Amino acid sequence: MNNPRRKRYLKALGIDVWRQRGATVAVAVDEPVEVTAEVVQEATQLRPVAAPKAAAAGAPRRQSPTPAMAEPVVVAAAIERPPVPADWEGLRAMVKDCTACKLCTTRTQTVFGVGHQTAPLMIVGEGPGADEDAQGEPFVGRAGKLLDEMLAAIGRSRNEPDAARAVFIANVVKCRPPGNRDPEADEVEACRPYLDRQIERVQPKLIVALGRVAAQRLLSTDAPLSRLRGPLYHYGPDKTPLLVTYHPAYLLRSPREKAKSWDDLKKIHRHLVQSA
Repeated sequence: MNNPRRKRYLKALGIDVWRQRGATVAVAVDEPVEVTAEVVQEATQLRPVAAPKAAAAGAPRRQSPTPAMAEPVVVAAAIERPPVPADWEGLRAMVKDCTACKLCTTRTQTVFGVGHQTAPLMIVGEGPGADEDAQGEPFVGRAGKLLDEMLAAIGRSRNEPDAARAVFIANVVKCRPPGNRDPEADEVEACRPYLDRQIERVQPKLIVALGRVAAQRLLSTDAPLSRLRGPLYHYGPDKTPLLVTYHPAYLLRSPREKAKSWDDLKKIHRHLVQSA
């Protein structure tokens, strides 16, 4: 049906004719139209035109957006992080000044890691606590003292000058999460290049993840600690062997689990002896 005739039918049925602003109309809508049977029959075959809802008194009329009125879509360019240094000095400096995630706004200082740089055993916890944030070294509180005792039980020490019996200790994040909460996934991913570089430099024979959070973040899983303990995993492109055990802070709260922790320590010791 041509456009002028359609407008006359709509006018005859009392249906408002809506048109785009500025558009010219070929036929005057006030033109008198004779309502014949033909008009009614053809008009009832038209697709109904929904009338707009009446606006509340005094309320500003909402205008439908048009392409010209739409807000421009701004696509933020991805921020490319500088490459992680391959040397210890450069890596430590980058971690010290890191602002890759929101943890940088609440930390006192970063906690890089401690121990021998070619240790066969690497311990990875979840993140620094209040004591670690204050001193800049991982595992220095009560949990840290227990960890030192656990390592001494299998002939290892963070201060051991002999590389064969040494250990390197780090965390999945280098800054303290506020309130000692679990580090969030984006925070872990922001810090992962630093941890991966540390693993690459140390080249440990075995990584030990302490606690549920560290194990889940390293292994990219939501499995509970009860399922993660036991099997030997492999981490990273070099397939570094990885075992999971309890976090010392958990053992302080649940001393009955120390027997299971001792079993894990013996497994760790056997693996290191066999891989020496």
